[in-house]
Amino acid sequence: MARTVLITGVSRHLGGACARRLSREESVERIIGVDVVPPRHGIGRAEFVRADIRSPLITRILTDNEVDTVVHMSVIATPAASGGRASQKEINVIGTMQLLAACQKAESLERLVVKSTAAVYGSSPKDPAMFKEEYSARRLPGGGWGRDSVEVEGYVRGFARRRPDVGITMLRFANVIGPRVRTAMTDLFSLPAVPLPLGYDARLQFVHEDDVADALTLAVTGPDVGTVNIAGDGIITASQAANIAGRPFISVPKPGAGLVSGMLQRVGMIDTGPDQLDLLTFGRGLDTTRMREEMGFEPRYTTRTAFESFAATLTHRRFFLGTAVRPSWMATEVAERAISAMDITGKKD
Repeated sequence: MARTVLITGVSRHLGGACARRLSREESVERIIGVDVVPPRHGIGRAEFVRADIRSPLITRILTDNEVDTVVHMSVIATPAASGGRASQKEINVIGTMQLLAACQKAESLERLVVKSTAAVYGSSPKDPAMFKEEYSARRLPGGGWGRDSVEVEGYVRGFARRRPDVGITMLRFANVIGPRVRTAMTDLFSLPAVPLPLGYDARLQFVHEDDVADALTLAVTGPDVGTVNIAGDGIITASQAANIAGRPFISVPKPGAGLVSGMLQRVGMIDTGPDQLDLLTFGRGLDTTRMREEMGFEPRYTTRTAFESFAATLTHRRFFLGTAVRPSWMATEVAERAISAMDITGKKD
């Protein structure tokens, strides 16, 4: 039973949501939220401690407060939000190494919960229809958040061998979406026109931001279940997602899709990594049998309803070519150059 819980990355959106959700659990006596900057949102009854998980201070926090449960949420998906790719990798990989070193020394520690991602499976034309937890990637992510998460999971498995007395739950979330969270996918489907690889219509799965907080809370208060896929029921294709969001989509040859993505990233319209292009090309499906049968978790949102909850926030700013509702002159120029060179498809699903 979790008594004193430490949450890393509490100042980020999902970290704060986890702290607020966990605050409603009477069985949890104390919650400590750790991050390098103070939160700009509510964190429930969590106590905020300003600290970097890469610092030796994290060891003192764990031992002095007799923390028995750590929820690691400091693996950052968006490079620009962390100061660039080099900073992102340092926070994700070096930060995890330092945190696990501190956890290894903490005699009071009984449980480690890690927020991971389905990006560890990669995306390739040889993938199975649905990835089970025991499957490995047919092609490892080439870089970015997905590659960092592969390394993070490797360090967690090493920690599990050194501390077999600590229960491990590692949740591999599908792409997170919702009305409040910002992710690579919310950036992409908020664009005036969505660039998608020509000749592909990837299968996508999503998990709602509220279900993320619920799943993490169950991982803290429920049994240790090892590695578990977390996703809403069903799939939608990339073109269906664009239509639900009310956006036309641009069919871009795959080599050009990376170029367009890079241009949009440089002007600040999206914040994503190279692994997202493979996902939009080949898609990914997750088997969630273990989520239900072993973890006992049932998401409130399906993949489609989770995406619709995000799309509902776009209705007041739908983009129609020729209107004045445009985010910036530079972003407009990027979109219009792409649109003028390629056909826009807008089929209804």
